[in-house]
Amino acid sequence: MSGNRRAKAAILGGLGYLIIGRLFDAKGEGVTQNVPDFLTQAAQQLQSSMTEGWSKALQSFQGMGAIGGDASVAGAKLPEIRFNPEKLQALQKQYVEEAMGLFGQGFQPPKLTDKRFSDPAWGNNPVAAYAAAVYLLNARTMLSLADAVEADAKTRNRIRFAVEQWMAAAAPSNFMAFNVEAQQKAIDTRGESIAKGMQNLMHDVRQGHVSMTDESLFEVGKNVATTEGAVVFQNEYFQLLEYKPTTAKVYERPFLMVPPCINKFYILDLQPENSLVRYAVEQGHRTFVVSWRNPDQSLAKATWDDYIEKAVIKAIDVTRDITGAPTINTLGFCVGGTMLGTALGVLAARGEAPAASATLLTTFLDFSDTGVLDVFIDEAFVRYRENEMGKGGLMKGKDLASTFSFLRPNDLVWNYVVGNYLKGETPPPFDLLYWNSDGTNLPGPYYAWYLRNTYLENNLIKPNRVTVCGQKLDLGRVTIPFYIYGSREDHIVPINGCYKSTQLFSGERRFVMGASGHIAGVINPPAKNKRSHWIRADGKLPETHAQWLEGAQEYQGSWWNDWAGWLKSHAGKQIAAPKAYGKGKYKALEATPGSYVKAKA
Repeated sequence: MSGNRRAKAAILGGLGYLIIGRLFDAKGEGVTQNVPDFLTQAAQQLQSSMTEGWSKALQSFQGMGAIGGDASVAGAKLPEIRFNPEKLQALQKQYVEEAMGLFGQGFQPPKLTDKRFSDPAWGNNPVAAYAAAVYLLNARTMLSLADAVEADAKTRNRIRFAVEQWMAAAAPSNFMAFNVEAQQKAIDTRGESIAKGMQNLMHDVRQGHVSMTDESLFEVGKNVATTEGAVVFQNEYFQLLEYKPTTAKVYERPFLMVPPCINKFYILDLQPENSLVRYAVEQGHRTFVVSWRNPDQSLAKATWDDYIEKAVIKAIDVTRDITGAPTINTLGFCVGGTMLGTALGVLAARGEAPAASATLLTTFLDFSDTGVLDVFIDEAFVRYRENEMGKGGLMKGKDLASTFSFLRPNDLVWNYVVGNYLKGETPPPFDLLYWNSDGTNLPGPYYAWYLRNTYLENNLIKPNRVTVCGQKLDLGRVTIPFYIYGSREDHIVPINGCYKSTQLFSGERRFVMGASGHIAGVINPPAKNKRSHWIRADGKLPETHAQWLEGAQEYQGSWWNDWAGWLKSHAGKQIAAPKAYGKGKYKALEATPGSYVKAKA
């Protein structure tokens, strides 16, 4: 075997990070064997690699602090790995062909299209480029192996998710010893980037999370959450914010927004140019927003029923009391939409209809298609959480944040590890990522009820299956108009699951799909003319999203204008804008954004 070939084999085995590299041993025997014997040997070694990869991924995943970390990993049995023979043989053939293709290039740097290796430093270093190419080949193979496992869909998804986490962590770009871009920067800065990286690491250790943006440049109430208004009511669960009208007249029917309680409300009011709150006010709506309290031990026993009765329904009642309007327009975002839908179902069971319309933004009510989050949920995990905190306790905000970050590990974890620590960079200012890092806790009983009755058993859509606030829940009783929005690339509330809400109600419904993901798709102001959205002109809502999309037309720009026109049609006539906040016993307690939103988890 030539020295050149031996060197390439050594790189393949030493820097591949996965045992797949052993298919080509140092003597080259794996290449010279006849194909049938080689494939038999490869099958055994690939299976060994997969088993080892699954084991390592489980161990890594357990340390994440993710939603399913302690329960589903600690209680998981290492599955017996069996592959589909045809898929395995095809995969082996593909792997050999691609690996030999790398061997055949000599030391000409392979082309790298992955953005982790896009810096010229990788392409200018043949050894580093080759190591990156081998890593990418091994990563593709391991993920394909996960798809070739003979098991039910949920098991395959769990294996794939765990392998994805391991592969993301194993990238050569994550290690100073292999990251030639970081090495070059250290040379160019005479070690300053390494010193700065250590400072960044110590800073993040002290603050308890990886910095995604320069958090020192943002302050709630100063340059985010700045729309003018006042707190007009508060209890132990939330503050109700009323915003100052910017128009001489407002619509007679007020507008209440219910954001998710697993995040802070100001995702709806980041900065003036991308604030949905400010946009609603400018459209002439008398706007109210729920600002959730960040739970501490005083709320450790709060339940789902408490949040529905004492928060969502209470916010509806107070908004009506202040404005004197018999009905209001409502909006729920993400879990806020799930809670709003539940509250409207409870009120309908009581024979009450205080809402004239509801907007649901990236919301689950039907949890039959929850995407990647399904890998965390099973009976054992839910029972574990119920035993741990079902009677009291807190689900820590940092654990929730970690979970959602690891749904996209390359973009939301390792990208910042490399930039902050290996290259000593300060991430650029970004209001959305500042909000994303401003976590909130959840009461344990609330969280445990939510897990069982939504993700595990999907009880909200089953008429009279669950009792909430003393009422048998049947969403079919809610007959008001609904505007339902979903984001095409949403990984938290996948578009198929979001669309299912259109099948739950019998009243007027309008469905609109926007481009991008869970947050960026929603926070898309018209003035920027970014992205696009899809609407069906005929208004039909077939059973599946795929069927709906066949008749939908794409429009350039934000969906906000379409929604504004729809909301206006349900807002009633215009009346003189109020001169003061609140009314009667509801006084202005403090200026927006209020004090609850400033409490840290």
